[in-house]
Amino acid sequence: MAARRPALDEATLIGRYFARRSPANRGVILGIGDDAAVTRLPRGHELVTATDAIFEGVHYPHGTPPRAIGHRCLAVNLSDLAAMGATPLWASLALSLPRATDAWLREFSAGFFALARTWNVALIGGDTVRGPAGATVTVQGHVRRGRYLTRDAARPGDGIWVTGRPGDAVAGRLQLGVRGASLLLRQRFLYPVPRLREGRALVGIASAMMDVSDGLHDDLGKLMSASGCGADLDAGRLPLSRRLVSAVGREAARHLALCGGDDYELLFTVPVRREAQLARTISGWALPVTRIGTVRRAAGLRWSMDDKPFRFRDRTFRHFA
Repeated sequence: MAARRPALDEATLIGRYFARRSPANRGVILGIGDDAAVTRLPRGHELVTATDAIFEGVHYPHGTPPRAIGHRCLAVNLSDLAAMGATPLWASLALSLPRATDAWLREFSAGFFALARTWNVALIGGDTVRGPAGATVTVQGHVRRGRYLTRDAARPGDGIWVTGRPGDAVAGRLQLGVRGASLLLRQRFLYPVPRLREGRALVGIASAMMDVSDGLHDDLGKLMSASGCGADLDAGRLPLSRRLVSAVGREAARHLALCGGDDYELLFTVPVRREAQLARTISGWALPVTRIGTVRRAAGLRWSMDDKPFRFRDRTFRHFA
């Protein structure tokens, strides 16, 4: 008769799916198993910390594959480090579940640790609790002293650039469960790619940077507000993917790119004197990088297309709005 597996209490859950699964990381002195972790930064570096939470029904729909949830909860945090130009080191995970099952946890942890291994991120602690389905992750990374990017240093005349294809991810979310929908669009939502290499490469080139999580238009507003500037923007230069236009049409594609969110691309500004350096840096990237506007002194975002004002209804999702 086969032996029964022990009950999936908190200690068993952690031991079975999360302890001793992280890649080796020289900065971890003491990891999972004690009351707190002990870590060490490389000499001459500063610590960069980000925290983000994703919850069912808010950030992803019911029925989302647990492997994708494990990937996303880490990826969205790594995207914040990418926006600062940081290199990731460690993560902690607080996992809330209405009930714990082996099958779900096996897939969730596989997604989490696959991405962690890609970027050599060590899981150093966290918590588990019975509650609404969701995960809160804190990531920590490092930069050389003073070598990080912020949102508040864009200046009039700087070009405004974005990586990737905004709009693809939210279209993928809307197509989850739709028969015949684009697999590539769905993958862009389920498995976002944090632009860590690109973020580090832009340190010393970009004047300001952030990641695009809430929608390009909304995040542009945040970047310009932090910098005390405004922007002239060309909706005709939005880097819409062919698969997005094919799926929803060009007009809807523009709206999704502007207001959809979940892109986790980099939005950044570059002074004129650094444009040649930017061109050399991105010349070998497979990832598209597109200039969509110019920073101006007057506040506010001014969109145009074909030399005419471009107006649209801002339907960006905002928590507590």
